[in-house]
Amino acid sequence: MTKDIFDCIRESHSVRLFKSEQIPEPTLTRILDAGNMAPSAGNLQPWYFYVVQDSSVKAKLAEASFDQEQVSDAPTVVVILADPARSNEKYGERGAQLYCLQDSAAAAQNILLAAEGLGIAACWVGAFDERKVQEAVEAPPRLRAVAMICLGYSGEQPKEYKERLRLNEVVKFIH
Repeated sequence: MTKDIFDCIRESHSVRLFKSEQIPEPTLTRILDAGNMAPSAGNLQPWYFYVVQDSSVKAKLAEASFDQEQVSDAPTVVVILADPARSNEKYGERGAQLYCLQDSAAAAQNILLAAEGLGIAACWVGAFDERKVQEAVEAPPRLRAVAMICLGYSGEQPKEYKERLRLNEVVKFIH
């Protein structure tokens, strides 16, 4: 049973304390499939998902992310890498510098929402040394590390809904 998408959006939050229990493979596959179904410029899908469960590699990723403990503690870390060359072929420099990053971020958001919908806790990690992350997962030099998503079962107490700005503070209608 999955949650309504609007409940997922409202209730999602970053979890930084995970239980050691691994996510069942069918559940993880559904989460990754959601990431792979994200929209992308020209439907190029310029992303790769490196699924890390090896503790020594997670330790390297934690070090690359300035010692964020949730990276080494989460049972699974999905490293999302973009392929700028794939976007460059169709869209030139703008594709390589922007579209592949936007596309990969959309994939990351789909992963986060799918995880929430399936009862899996997550944390988007964006603060890291790209080169060290790339080396830790042995990715080809052409790929660019965009995000790491820590996944597992929450070891935290449930949280209240997050405070958000009101719509009238962030929306401008142009008629």
